[in-house]
Amino acid sequence: MSLIVQKYGGSSVADAESIKRVAKRVVETRKAGNEVVVAVSAMGDTTDELLDLAHDVTPIPAPRELDMLLTAGERISMALLAMAIKSMGYDARSFTGSQAGMITDAQHGAARIVDVTPGRIRDALDDGAIAIVAGFQGFNRDTKDITTLGRGGSDTTAVALAAALGAEICEIYTDVDGVFTADPRIVPNARKIDRISSEEMLELAAAGAKVLYIRAVEYARRHGVILHVRSSFNNNEGTLVLNENAAEAAKQEDGSAVEAPIIAGVATDLSEAKITVVGVPDVPGKAAQIFKIVAKTDANVDMIVQNVSAAATGLTDISFTLPKSEGQRVLTALKAEQGDVGFQSLQYDDQIGKLALVGAGMRTNSGVSAKLFEALYEAGINIEMISTSEIRISVVTRADSVNEAARVVHRAFGLDGEGTAIVYAGTGR
Repeated sequence: MSLIVQKYGGSSVADAESIKRVAKRVVETRKAGNEVVVAVSAMGDTTDELLDLAHDVTPIPAPRELDMLLTAGERISMALLAMAIKSMGYDARSFTGSQAGMITDAQHGAARIVDVTPGRIRDALDDGAIAIVAGFQGFNRDTKDITTLGRGGSDTTAVALAAALGAEICEIYTDVDGVFTADPRIVPNARKIDRISSEEMLELAAAGAKVLYIRAVEYARRHGVILHVRSSFNNNEGTLVLNENAAEAAKQEDGSAVEAPIIAGVATDLSEAKITVVGVPDVPGKAAQIFKIVAKTDANVDMIVQNVSAAATGLTDISFTLPKSEGQRVLTALKAEQGDVGFQSLQYDDQIGKLALVGAGMRTNSGVSAKLFEALYEAGINIEMISTSEIRISVVTRADSVNEAARVVHRAFGLDGEGTAIVYAGTGR
């Protein structure tokens, strides 16, 4: 008997009919002779509605109480799904994150998993029941408080359970048919990818691809969990996300030992802003001083560019990108230290967009950068910042041109498919 972990996002359990459809799929998996553990998100837009409600009550909700509020959404989903499965004649037991043994640190709103002790889940499976777990939430042993894992936390819950229970596979059900070469809402003729390496998926997730969240991919890669991203609206095969060892084994098994495509996909991100520190003295230690200040705000810096200093003044500019939600906090911190650092001024720009081209084949193929830049030039799209890794090239451009940039680059690298990709519930999650 195989153990399968399934995760269903908010659009997959958006209403009563959707929950009954998910229950039917879960029962079919159980009928096939598998043990089944299910992680669920809150119904539809419940989390956003609860957040809005909290901010209607107070401009700055207390973090502990906000976590208590937000975890209610997943508890509703898990209980309703368990009821639906029981009505079909199968035993199902629902568990909160703490009941399921999801132990986290004490950081409210963005807790990280430090241990998983799924004793009650294992007991339920041994009794022949289907285990339903509320995603997105955990428990801190020291404070005894409920915590939440942040956006995409239900994906992380599912992967953590799969790792702890030794599941054969972790199925991530969304409202698209798998991982595509681009967001199908932006590039309608994007192609579904049958298999992708966890390394490439990490880069795509980090660059803004929302079909999988980066923390879940990181956890799966670290613990050797195979992910299967597929739609909850049909029975089609989706996308397998495999670590390097699993990918090599799969190639040998099915005889497809051919080189992977140079480019796996294109990702875009409109959630970042750019801060430029203008007129920084070009002497050793100034960059370290600036980013120590940024680090104290817990902001997540992405791309960094430092200009060549002007010979006449000995001053330089340092630009970096970060999430828009953290921009004002970082600006305030830098302004407070302006006298000590000695820079002239700060510039803030939240009308930027990031485009990333990802592919493991970049390691062994030249000319990828030239083709990318030529495609953007021919479309009249200006590049403001560039960042690279072994398998990724990222550029920053204007926010209002990033979607067109994605379509242009997608076409230039021959990624367009023949048909139109379907987003069943309109969100791409």
